Formats: sequence, C-alpha cells, structure tokens
Amino acid sequence: MTKGRMEAFSDGVLAIIITIMVLEIKVPHGNSFNDLLPLLPIFLSYVLSFIYLGIYWNNHHHMLHTVKKVSGKILWANLHLLFWLSLVPFVTGWMGENHFAAETMALYGFIMLMAAIAYFFLQNSIIHSQGEGSLLKHAVGNDLKGKLSPVLYIIGIAMAWVNEWISGAMFVLVAIIWLVPDKRIEKILKSEGE
Repeated sequence: MTKGRMEAFSDGVLAIIITIMVLEIKVPHGNSFNDLLPLLPIFLSYVLSFIYLGIYWNNHHHMLHTVKKVSGKILWANLHLLFWLSLVPFVTGWMGENHFAAETMALYGFIMLMAAIAYFFLQNSIIHSQGEGSLLKHAVGNDLKGKLSPVLYIIGIAMAWVNEWISGAMFVLVAIIWLVPDKRIEKILKSEGE
C-alpha cells in the first residue's frame, strides 16, 4: 500500500482537531477588550496545543517522506498516534477553563506523554518495516529529543501537584525543543537524492 492515503487521512484528522480546538473558544458577551480577559487562560492553552499539533504535523510529514510502502502495523501505529492527538482539544479546553489547575495540567501532560509514546511506536514501526537500511533510522540516530521529551512530560505531570507554573514550564520546554526545526530527515533525504 502507498503512503498517500495514510498521509491524507492524518492531515485531515489533524485539521479537524485544530478546528475543534478553536471552536471551543467562546465569544464573550461584551464589546470591550476587558471582556476578553477571562478568555486568556483558554487562549494560552489553545496556543500551546496549536504549537504541539503543528509540531506533530510537521514531523509526521517529514517522517512519511522516508516511507516507501505502508504496512498494516504502520497504519495501526498511525491510528494510535491520532487517537491520543484527538484528545488534545478536550484536555486543552479543560485546562484553560479551569485556569491551569493541578489535575488539568496532569491530564494534559499525560495525553502529551501518550502522544509522544505513540509517535515513538509509529517511528519504530516504520524503521522496522523498512529494514536494516532504513532512511528514518539513519536520520533519527540516537534521537535525544525523542528520549528527553517523555522525561520532561513525566516531570511536568509530577510537578502539577507541587506548582502548576513549573508543570506548565516543562510542557512549554518540550514544545520549544521541538519547535526548533529538525533537519535530520531533510538532510538524509537530500544526501540520498530523494
């Protein structure tokens, strides 16, 4: 099976997830800028989640450039990732509506942790299906970012009950780490003449 259908489906799901998130931001019943202030936590949680979804979309796109064919295992691993990402609007809304309360921060971190694990499974499914000469395996190397992210998520989850700001800082830090463009896959594809 070719990768085009999986890529198109994934792009569509991510677009719907982002649309659902923005629709959760309700218009205030007033006409002054002060009426927008209660929406600030909701907006900030939306911005963080939008960045995360953008990072996943970008990295998913690059990762699929290394795929020659798609197996059933890869399809299920991709659906596993999309499942966890589909929960992002819920945890984003809950966190923003409750002004970053401890339980909401912990659940947000848990969903992000599970999405990271699901991405790791998808990445490894692709590497395994492509064999010893996998372009993706060569591109990701020891994958320091991929190993550091779950650790920071776990710290963020644990810190939610100690200090919500430290918890949030861990989640923002992961986003910043991944926001820096990752050129590993682009470099390997360029060197292979793809």
